[in-house]
Formats: sequence, C-alpha cells, structure tokens
Amino acid sequence: MGGNLAHVGQATLRGVRCAAMPRTSRFLINTGNGKGKTSAAMGVMVRSWARGWNVGVVQFVKSEKWKVGERKLAEQLGIDWSTLGDGFTWESSDLDETAAKGRHAWSVAAEMISSGRYDMVILDEGTYVVKYGWVDAADMVEVISARPAKTNVVLTGRGAAPELIDIADTVTEMTLVKHAFQQGIEARKGIEY
Repeated sequence: MGGNLAHVGQATLRGVRCAAMPRTSRFLINTGNGKGKTSAAMGVMVRSWARGWNVGVVQFVKSEKWKVGERKLAEQLGIDWSTLGDGFTWESSDLDETAAKGRHAWSVAAEMISSGRYDMVILDEGTYVVKYGWVDAADMVEVISARPAKTNVVLTGRGAAPELIDIADTVTEMTLVKHAFQQGIEARKGIEY
C-alpha cells in the first residue's frame, strides 16, 4: 500500500476506545438542515461509477412510490439500488412498520458494506434510523469501522449522531439559507427528485 493512508478517528465500540486503523477508503457524512445532502452523494455516486467502481445505494426513507431521477440514472448505469423506506415518518400510518423497514434497510446496508463487493456504498437518509432509535449508533459505528479497506461509505441525512461524526473522515453540514418550499414552491422533477 502507498504512503497516503487516511485514518478513521478514534471510535467507541460498545464503550471501548479503539485505536485508529489505517485504510485507503473514506467515510463521508452530508448532514444539516440545508438542501443538497442527497444531491451531493449522487454526485459521488456518478464519480465513483465513472472510475469503474462497484457502487451500491440504500435509500432509508424514500419509498418505491417515489420515482426519483437519480434512481433512473443508477439503473441505466447498472448501480445496485435498494429503496426500502415507506416515506416520511410524519406521513406514516404505522410507525412500527416504518421502524421495521428502517431496521431492514440497515441490515441490507450493513451486508453491502461488509461484503467486500462494493467500492462505494451510499446510505441515503441513513442518519434517521439512528436518530429515531431504530438502530443503535454503536452498531452502525462497528460496521462502518470494520468495513473492508476498499469500501467507501457516504451517509446522508439530518442530525448525524456524534458517534458517527467522530469516525468520519469528512463531514459536511448543509446550512439552510433560503428554500423555495418556504415560499410555497413545491418540489420539482429534475431539481428535488
């Protein structure tokens, strides 16, 4: 291996401090209340694919009902795509089912991360399963920290857990300055989805 190794920060796994492990891959988080977290991750998806990487995407909140443009592109590129949510929690008619779907999405994502088959795994809106208490932050930290050296991970969503921020190589907080929705302008194909 070359001399340009990144280091995953000190992680706490089930209360035990673990030393940083050198690795060639990266763990990135796009969080915050501003628009663009998923859009930025989809840019990384395309960049990774263009470099010949095997890419997988797991969507934790979006449901099969949503026909998002990025999925259409991913299908054309042959990117593995799993849409496993059932929509926003405030629209859920059965929060137990929503939580179960979130836990299932994490099990699919954890297998993808651990498998060694992927160079890039994107966890779209994956912060919410930890934020809502459906998945323990320590479980996510453990899987991401133990990933194969070649497997990069991008996590998106508001309210990223401090434990995940601690082990990330790069964390970007999107800040809301102004949003069209605040002016009564609804989401538009090609812009928001």
